[in-house]
Amino acid sequence: MNERDTLARHAALDRRLVEAVRGIRVLAMLSWPATVQRRFLERWRQGTARLPQIDYPKPDHGAAREALAAIAAEADPQHPVGDYIRRSADAWRLATDLLDAAGSDAILAPSVQLYGRPGYRIPGGEATNLDAARHFVSLADELDPALFGNGDGQAIAAEALREDLQRELDAFFGRQTIRVEVDPDLIAKAAAGATRIRLNAATSFSVSDRNQLLQHEAFVHSLTALNGRNQPHLSSLGLNSPRITATQEGLAVFAELMTGSMDIGRMKRISLRIIAIDMALRGADFIEVFKFFLEAGQNETDSFSSAQRVFRGAPTSGGAAFTKDTVYLHGLLSVHTFFRWALRHRRLDLGRHLFAGKLSLHDVLALEPCFASGFIAAPTRLPPWIEQANGLAAMLAFSLFANRIRLDHVQAEDLVLAL
Repeated sequence: MNERDTLARHAALDRRLVEAVRGIRVLAMLSWPATVQRRFLERWRQGTARLPQIDYPKPDHGAAREALAAIAAEADPQHPVGDYIRRSADAWRLATDLLDAAGSDAILAPSVQLYGRPGYRIPGGEATNLDAARHFVSLADELDPALFGNGDGQAIAAEALREDLQRELDAFFGRQTIRVEVDPDLIAKAAAGATRIRLNAATSFSVSDRNQLLQHEAFVHSLTALNGRNQPHLSSLGLNSPRITATQEGLAVFAELMTGSMDIGRMKRISLRIIAIDMALRGADFIEVFKFFLEAGQNETDSFSSAQRVFRGAPTSGGAAFTKDTVYLHGLLSVHTFFRWALRHRRLDLGRHLFAGKLSLHDVLALEPCFASGFIAAPTRLPPWIEQANGLAAMLAFSLFANRIRLDHVQAEDLVLAL
């Protein structure tokens, strides 16, 4: 079979993949009703808190699993597109295993296979995700407490933020390409899809929150979904396959860093979630994890939301966890390393390929011939920071050299003499 026929066959498999996974929505199926939060916090304030009990939907994924197994078997693992389809089908199949196990300890095995766990090593080093999380929490706690105050100077109501973001997104993507909505039933501060960003109606937002939502949710998650949907041959690149979560979240947090939208408080919140997952795996229950976030400085509403992320789909009595939030630091450090590698090898163009759809770092490298041939289209939209290649290159070049400086060898007097 020639290359053209091979690509056409895999494009047909990709269409079957998109159809097979249509009903698999991991986060939506594991979400908690807002009433659970209200009931828990009422009892907490009365001193009668109980572990939340969640009834998860139990749809039948048997047909999807069979279809995914057939697709994986027909994909050629020796061809880059076939390998991409096989990997994607296997990840979606694991997602069905995870959803079938919702509410039981059995959720842990597929969760770890998809997202990893806190003790996993970071690429290129001996440190683990948990080591990194503890480092950032410790660093944040050592800094001036004033850094955690509301330095933005204002609290933005959800409706005001909705109007602001809608204007910004209409100007960038086109009118109503992405809708911003206020959702009274949302527990998290915000959530984003390809064409919709939802804001928690009961939450006020800071300027930092606003900038993080724009860079993280809109200019990464929504943008890559829209670019993926525009792909001529691989429409699965518009889907949130579980296998691309680490790269997607890492890229989104990296975007926050590159645009100055990340603050140390945000880094601490991300890190606390990883420590909390480790606590749950060691047996801590929901209330213990909720109290951990309270003691770390979060208010009651945010502490509930953070603890809920750890126990989505897992028993609230402890011993298991939904490990997705492990990917934030792992993904950030991996994406940062990828960009530094690309700069060193004069391949910053690979960074643009990351925005062509929902891709992993592995995909960007393995599918490079498909970008070169045009089988995978270049991204139609790019966030402003990646367009500014000179500034990105300067920051990465500085990072490459600065990492060679050992801070444990630097004394204060050395800095004075240097000036």
